[in-house]
Amino acid sequence: MHPLFVNRASAAVPIWFVTPKAWPDLRATLNDKAVAFIELTGFEPKAGQHALLPDGEGGLSAVLFGVDEPDRPGRNPFIAGKLPGVLPPGAYRLANAGPEARLAALAFALGTYRFGRYRTEPVKNWVLEVPEGADGGDLSRMVEAVTLTRDLINTPSNDMGPSELETAARELASRHGANVRTVVNEELAKENFPLIYAVGRGSDRAPRLIDLTWGDPADPKVTLVGKGVCFDTGGLDLKPSSAMRLMKKDMGGAATVLALAHMVMDRGLKLRLRVLIPAVENAVSGSAFRPLDVIRSRKGLTVEIGNTDAEGRLVLADALTLADGEQPDLLIDLGTLTGAARIALGPELPPFYTEDDQLAADIARHAAAENDPLWRMPLWQPYDAMLDSKVADLDNIASGGFAGSIICALFLKRFVAAAKAWLHVDIYGWNPTAKPARPEGGECQAARAIYALLCERYR
Repeated sequence: MHPLFVNRASAAVPIWFVTPKAWPDLRATLNDKAVAFIELTGFEPKAGQHALLPDGEGGLSAVLFGVDEPDRPGRNPFIAGKLPGVLPPGAYRLANAGPEARLAALAFALGTYRFGRYRTEPVKNWVLEVPEGADGGDLSRMVEAVTLTRDLINTPSNDMGPSELETAARELASRHGANVRTVVNEELAKENFPLIYAVGRGSDRAPRLIDLTWGDPADPKVTLVGKGVCFDTGGLDLKPSSAMRLMKKDMGGAATVLALAHMVMDRGLKLRLRVLIPAVENAVSGSAFRPLDVIRSRKGLTVEIGNTDAEGRLVLADALTLADGEQPDLLIDLGTLTGAARIALGPELPPFYTEDDQLAADIARHAAAENDPLWRMPLWQPYDAMLDSKVADLDNIASGGFAGSIICALFLKRFVAAAKAWLHVDIYGWNPTAKPARPEGGECQAARAIYALLCERYR
């Protein structure tokens, strides 16, 4: 179990969640000194406000923490993620969190995250009792998974190239007894991964396809494909510096599928897992692929390069073709793919695409239950014609500037035919500003919702 979580802690300080309606009754249970102290601090039962009640011996007797009423629209189930920022190190328990105690405990743990690879920060050790009815092991693997994703995304590209991403996958595989095979550099061309090779050949950091497998081959096949562009200059269609600034996060899809794989393997779900990560750097050089190049994909479709900055869908296309050949029961791809998705839904709400209505309903239900937001968008088939090319089977961008996220999903759909169900998620992988349980920086999006779906289907 994660070191933050314990089943029982001696002298754990109770944290009382306080709503405006419940505050009068709770206040009436406190002694006069406690009430006077609370009034002195100016505490009000508003979401995110807190009061530390002394025990008279230099310690804490209790914590009051304001939360919204359960039926308030827009309430934040992760508001408890603020607690590590205001509580001194020590042992705590959630005294009255109720039905959302599991999410509150998860938020508390995620709120303790700090990226400390490059500077030393004071170590603070909190301990939190696992709420009654919650699975401490499951909470732990979720925290470990989110931490893995955040650490990988937050690591700058000089220390997180294709080979370092492979190392992360191999370390995870070693932990869980999985197998890893890689296809590197010119071998990509020889083994028919031409799109991956074309995008990655412009860098002196060798591109590769990382292929992780785990589980009984006789079990249902679930395949995860994650975009692993370790840095994206935009290629010869060079990004401006402002757009390039956050491109260390362009391998967020790869980081997320590794997090999801960790949860699946650690839980021991009854499925045969495959993880495919095309890991490349989209760089500028004499060997970089060019606008209007035509490249034959692994599937055999020829792709005209309308823009070298639409490279993520190219590397995913070859990986999806490989995955589709096994006819998996469920094929899922994740990637930081389009600015259009951010314009439409913002950084916190990734769109997802599928033609399977039951899968869509299930993933939306789990996204809401796990506070891991997702929103279904349409695979609007009439837009597919916008990918037409005059010289090839299709272009990698649309002929107009509209519906960018949908166009990307339709492009990828061209490379999926045999999978029994397919889910595409266009994540952002980054928190622009800090919020409770979600510090500024790399973020794990969609993985917990998908994990809940897989637990339900393959427990």
